[in-house]
Amino acid sequence: MKKNATLEQVIEMAKLAQGRNAEDILVLDLREISPVTDYFIIATGTSDRQICSLADEIKHEMKSRYQTQLFRAAGMEQGDWVVMDYFDFVVHIFNRDLRKYYDLELIWGEAKRIDWQKAK
Repeated sequence: MKKNATLEQVIEMAKLAQGRNAEDILVLDLREISPVTDYFIIATGTSDRQICSLADEIKHEMKSRYQTQLFRAAGMEQGDWVVMDYFDFVVHIFNRDLRKYYDLELIWGEAKRIDWQKAK
């Protein structure tokens, strides 16, 4: 039951990112390959301000909608790469240059991609 709830949360946060004009949103299923977390949400922001604003909105939505506290976050001050750890999933919001440089899609290339846009 918990895994379905987590996937629902991941999909909702990906949709929130889309609604706030994040680009190239990707959800990776890491359950079979990572002992640390189940999912990654990876998104690209168009500016440092937008990245920080989106991170704040995700934090707010997770707390208000799911009563889930953010475990740890980094990059909120700079806004070029924000990482938000919710234990069962991690949100990465990059600017274009850092997303290309770190290329998490390549590093986690064996992870299954979730078609979050078609999910209910």
